[in-house]
Amino acid sequence: MTPSPPFTHFGPEVLQAALGALPARAVEEFTGSWDDLPADAHLGTDTPYRFRRYGRFRIHPDRLERLPHTAFFQEKSVNKVHGGVERLFAPLAGAVAGGAVLRTVVHTLRRRLPGPRAGMDACGVHQIRVTATPHAEGHPAPEGIHQDGHCYVAQVLIRREDVRGAESCLYDLRRRPVHRALLTAPLETIVLDDRRLLHGVSPVRPAPGAASGVRDMMLVDFFADEDSSLTGSSPQDSSVPGSSLPR
Repeated sequence: MTPSPPFTHFGPEVLQAALGALPARAVEEFTGSWDDLPADAHLGTDTPYRFRRYGRFRIHPDRLERLPHTAFFQEKSVNKVHGGVERLFAPLAGAVAGGAVLRTVVHTLRRRLPGPRAGMDACGVHQIRVTATPHAEGHPAPEGIHQDGHCYVAQVLIRREDVRGAESCLYDLRRRPVHRALLTAPLETIVLDDRRLLHGVSPVRPAPGAASGVRDMMLVDFFADEDSSLTGSSPQDSSVPGSSLPR
């Protein structure tokens, strides 16, 4: 049997159709929640350019079960910049975590995984904003070309305003480019098999003449709930078992 392609890249119409049954106000409030992301305290820069929240869920057919908040952890072998460090990000807001929009997006993405869905019953959700000014570019992936240490990773563009750059590139395991894309339309999405690909993204810079630029992304990591090595959670969190594009 021919193996499935290791990634899928689709336009905004997929998530637009899924969200079409929900009140427009709910979708607007969901995308507007990116305006309330605190600065990433783990960047190590004097001026923050990345802002984020994070949450974990067990996926049920009709709902998402929110799991206890814990630090996000990646092995040093996966993330050479922040690996081996427990990064405690702000939790997702209650309205975001418990809302119909997130539930719809996660279930829609899960149906689009580029490979078997069996056992993919947990996920991590990252809300990320990267900003840039003429004097300070933003780095969506300071770790460079990498893997995230999960099974599948979905990257959903929420907003792209007054920016240039931020080209996404997927590579095979020999670091040969297999796909390049500039996500430009809100809800445009790439879903990749993190075990079969590496990925990277170029820096974010403001568009010519702009004082600043903003790129908002939602990243969803899919993994098996019973496999704590794939959860992205702290290795000390034993109470609950169990980021493409780069973080």
